[in-house]
Amino acid sequence: MAGKMEIGVIGLGKFGFSLAEALANLGHDVVGVDLNDEHVRRAQDKLAQVFQADATDEKALEQIGFKDLEKVIVSTGSSMEASLLVVLNLQALGVKNIWVKAISEKHERVLYKLGVPYVVFPEAFVAFQLAHRLTTPGIHDYLGLGADVVTREILIDRWAGKTLRDLDLTNRYQVQVVAYRKNGEADFSFVPRADKRFEEGDVIVLIGKTQDVLQIEKF
Repeated sequence: MAGKMEIGVIGLGKFGFSLAEALANLGHDVVGVDLNDEHVRRAQDKLAQVFQADATDEKALEQIGFKDLEKVIVSTGSSMEASLLVVLNLQALGVKNIWVKAISEKHERVLYKLGVPYVVFPEAFVAFQLAHRLTTPGIHDYLGLGADVVTREILIDRWAGKTLRDLDLTNRYQVQVVAYRKNGEADFSFVPRADKRFEEGDVIVLIGKTQDVLQIEKF
């Protein structure tokens, strides 16, 4: 497993709680926040820390210490407005590694425009995967390259200004960049050229053996 991380989960409803519990079971320290007292009580025995607080209040997030967390997941239920306000609060605190559950395609587009690097649309993703599994034999094997093959998204920060040739990830780590998404855009482009120069906020997708993909450190 990758190193132990401190991860924040804002919104402990059905999706947020399940994700937070799974992260805790993987050995990570999870800090949960929800305004609903029932959600808070349910999570208290599962997570390292749980707070009953309004995440749309920037001061509340600052007092809890969200600016010091490595990753933050926002899963605030059915309110697009609340989700966007929480994201703006996190950005104001300097949090860069933000993952957000989208509730609609419009919500997804707005999040990307705000510069959120990772947007999750669980219902659409599951529906897409199931449709293909139902109609295309073997699609659930993904790439058909074995159980130890994984993909990983990496947010460009210190790699900004470098090309794939500069990074030389294939020779350094035995992984391949198969796709990238420009900062502020929702769609990925595939098989980038070796002279493709990345900018801060772009996201690249790597593929390789699990051990090789997980060992990558930004240089």
